[in-house]
Amino acid sequence: MRNHILILGGTAEARQLASRLAERGDADVTLSLAGRTREPATQPVPVRVGGFGGPAGLADYLRAERVALLIDATHPYASQISRNAAEAARQAGMPILALRRSPWLQVEGDRWTEVGSVAEAVTALGPAPRRVFLALGRQEVAPFEAAPQHQYLVRSVDPIEPPLDVPDARYIIARGPFDEVAEHALLEENRIEVIVAKNSGGSATYGKIAAARALGVEVILIRRPELPEVPTAETVDDAVAMAAHAVSLAKRGE
Repeated sequence: MRNHILILGGTAEARQLASRLAERGDADVTLSLAGRTREPATQPVPVRVGGFGGPAGLADYLRAERVALLIDATHPYASQISRNAAEAARQAGMPILALRRSPWLQVEGDRWTEVGSVAEAVTALGPAPRRVFLALGRQEVAPFEAAPQHQYLVRSVDPIEPPLDVPDARYIIARGPFDEVAEHALLEENRIEVIVAKNSGGSATYGKIAAARALGVEVILIRRPELPEVPTAETVDDAVAMAAHAVSLAKRGE
């Protein structure tokens, strides 16, 4: 029986990793998506959509499908899924690998205000009306209804339903990557005064950070949550090498 790798995905890196591992041909690869995005990007390997029923359910799946390696390549802010994955791997007695992008680092010219949560970001906007660009997932924007004095530009992959209950909000439906030139134009055209975003890391959405720096726009950046300590790769290349080693050990029964 061939080895089986399960990738918990939802990121561009997960898609790239799945493709690279499938090309190697030494293991079957399945990509698991939570199902939060209505029209996910086309994937290069078989896809499973939906939850597992917590750590115990995921552990049962790993055993039933004879998975040799679990790879957590979810978004850096999908902390509950990462915790479930680490616990499921422990219960099933199998190796786990995390693919986690390095966070963005503040450089000269950045005007960052770092906060620990979306609620703190709402407070950090202050009482005076501002033109705000919300570059967050659709599940994180509702708390901004508590600050209706601001004008909001909201970008998401799927529509915000229901729309925010605020007097002034406009919506952009778009999927990255977003380059600096386009982000610069977006900020200028909409006279954005402050961006609210997560420190997602990677290059696909860094354009808004670079554009904000060039324009002197403030960025309220939500810090990353604590994630479980598991073997970690920061790049797809490193993850491929680590996965290949794990599969090799599994073939030898080690």
